[in-house]
Amino acid sequence: MSAVNLTNTDFQEKVLQEERSALVDFWAPWCTHCRRISSAYDKIAEQYGDRLLVGKINIDEEPQLADRLQIEVIPTLMLFKNGKPVDSVVAPESKAQIEAFIQRNA
Repeated sequence: MSAVNLTNTDFQEKVLQEERSALVDFWAPWCTHCRRISSAYDKIAEQYGDRLLVGKINIDEEPQLADRLQIEVIPTLMLFKNGKPVDSVVAPESKAQIEAFIQRNA
């Protein structure tokens, strides 16, 4: 299972009303670090997709959503539980760091 592309239109349904926890990557195509971690993030989606909604939001296409959630630096990964943001990590360096973030907040 790969990461789900999210938009302002489906964010409410797919993240805020999701029964499972949701991990959302706020990114942009011009962001070098975003591109660098994208393969690790895709592996996270494959590994955790049955337990966790793993999504991506392109902040260039959805700036209002990034503003609403006060995303100031990308990539930012934000974990949601019961429709509420629980924690975030900015510019993770590796798949292991993303997994540690998930485990800390699971």
